[in-house]
Amino acid sequence: MANSDNRQYEHQPVMLEEVLEMWPTRTDGLYVDGTFGRGGHSRALLARLDAGARLVGVDRDPEAVLEGEKLALEDTRFRIRRARFDCLPELVAEEHRQIDGLLLDLGVSSPQLDDAERGFSFLRDGPLDMRMDPDSGESVADWLARAREKQIADVLYQYGDERKSRRIARAICERRDQQPIRTTAQLAGLIQSVMGRGEPGKHPATRSFQALRIHINGELDALRNTLDQALETLAIGGRLVVISFHSLEDRVVKRFIRDHSGQAPKGRGGLPMMDEPPERLKPLGKARYAGKDELRVNVRSRSAVLRVAEKVA
Repeated sequence: MANSDNRQYEHQPVMLEEVLEMWPTRTDGLYVDGTFGRGGHSRALLARLDAGARLVGVDRDPEAVLEGEKLALEDTRFRIRRARFDCLPELVAEEHRQIDGLLLDLGVSSPQLDDAERGFSFLRDGPLDMRMDPDSGESVADWLARAREKQIADVLYQYGDERKSRRIARAICERRDQQPIRTTAQLAGLIQSVMGRGEPGKHPATRSFQALRIHINGELDALRNTLDQALETLAIGGRLVVISFHSLEDRVVKRFIRDHSGQAPKGRGGLPMMDEPPERLKPLGKARYAGKDELRVNVRSRSAVLRVAEKVA
C-alpha cells in the first residue's frame, strides 16, 4: 500500500465482495459511506440500490470531496458531505430517516499515501503534515515542535505500541533544539537512527508514523463517537459494517459490538454486570479477512479485518 508501485490499488476498494455480501438486503433506504475516499465502495453500493434509495458519502479530504461531487452529478441518489464520519445525527436530521447501512473503511487511503505533499508516508519525502483535512487542525510538524517529551512518548506508545517510545521522544526533542523537524524524511531518518534496522520487512518508523497520524486526526475518538451514534441512528435491522487495518481500531469495534450484544464479560459467579447495556446489536458472524485472490492483487487488504453487526429492537 505504501510504495510507489501501488497506484494500481487506488481504485480497488478493500474486501468489496465481502462488504456487498454483508450489506443490508433492503435496497430503498438511507445508507452512509463514512469513508468515501475515491468512491470505490460507494459506486458498487449504488449499483445495488433502488431509485428511492439515498447514499451519503462522508470524507474530510478535499480531493475525496471533489471526487464525490463528480459522482453526485452522475447519480442523484448520492451526495457528498465534507466532515468527520462522527456526524451521523446531522445526516439523519437532514435526510429525515434512520440509517439502514453504515460503512466505515478506516485508516489512510492509497491516494493519500501516494501524495508526498500530504506527509503520510515515510517512503516519500514531503512536508510532515498527516492531516486528513489539510485545511484545519495542526500538522504533525507543528505538534512535534511544541509537545512535551512525555506527550510524544505517550502517543507513540499508546497509538503505535512502540516499545522504544521514550528513546524516540527524547531524540525528537534533542533534534528540534538544533533544527526544526519539518519533513517526513527527517523524522523517518531520526527514528531509524534510534531503532536500527527494526523488524524484518517493516520500516522502523512504521509504528511511530501510524501513532502520530492517529493522534493528529483524532481517529480513535472519531471512531468511538461514530459507534455510539450508530446505536441511535441505525434503523432496526440496519447494519454496521467496519473494515479495520490495525489492532487498535479492531479492538474498539470488537468490544463495542460485544458490549452491546449481550456478550459483555460477566461479573463474579458468572452473573451479568449491574450496568450491562441492553442488547442492541447482533453480530453477524465472526471477523472476516481478505481472500487469497484479493491478497495477490491488493496489498492493502493484508491487514484488513471486517466486522458486521445488525441493530436489533
